Amino acid sequence: MKALNVIRLTAVMGLLVIGISLLADRWVAASTAERIFTEPSQVPTRSIGLVLGTSKYIAKTLNPYYEYRMEAAQQLYQLGKVNILLVSGDNAHRSYNEPWTMKRDLLQAGIPEHDIVLDYAGFRTLDSVVRAKRVFEVNHFVIITQKFHCERALFIAQSNNIDAICLAVPEPGGLAGFKIRVREVLARLKAIADVYLLNIQPRFPGPKEPIETTPPELEGPLISDADTP
Repeated sequence: MKALNVIRLTAVMGLLVIGISLLADRWVAASTAERIFTEPSQVPTRSIGLVLGTSKYIAKTLNPYYEYRMEAAQQLYQLGKVNILLVSGDNAHRSYNEPWTMKRDLLQAGIPEHDIVLDYAGFRTLDSVVRAKRVFEVNHFVIITQKFHCERALFIAQSNNIDAICLAVPEPGGLAGFKIRVREVLARLKAIADVYLLNIQPRFPGPKEPIETTPPELEGPLISDADTP
């Protein structure tokens, strides 16, 4: 009898955790929906485009998540939607350097070097988003990543009083996409805990490296009727 009660309690707790996780997932998505765009031409003009890093290759195969982000960054720049690309990622060791890899590919695509800024301390989404404001002193920017990542990044931005919007780029489907989406649910729970319970800060908070940008009054509005996706 005692074993049966333990099983029941475990089942109830499991269902409770799943329910809370799904509610948190929907909350993050709903709270950021108005700031996400799916077409580069619809994105309001901002001075800075923040490209969130990821590995270029997975098992020696080009990572589509990386490829789509790079293509979108180039499009925004070429359309004049952003003037500077801030590429932020992990620089864990000498043989793995996400920001430098992104810079190299952007240079090859014709983006001038003076319009590319590297953040070597974007170890995770929170670091990349918060450091954009605190280290590079920009508070109005476009995040470039997949939609599920947009939602979490924008949630972190809003929680830190950062005026960000996001261009949601394509993402792979199939089993790989499903696995990443499942992990994202857990990542959102952690993001909520980091922001509201643990007050987690970037691993490296400085020194400051201000980026000269177009004055905010000359930038595009957050959202207008014409910009609504």
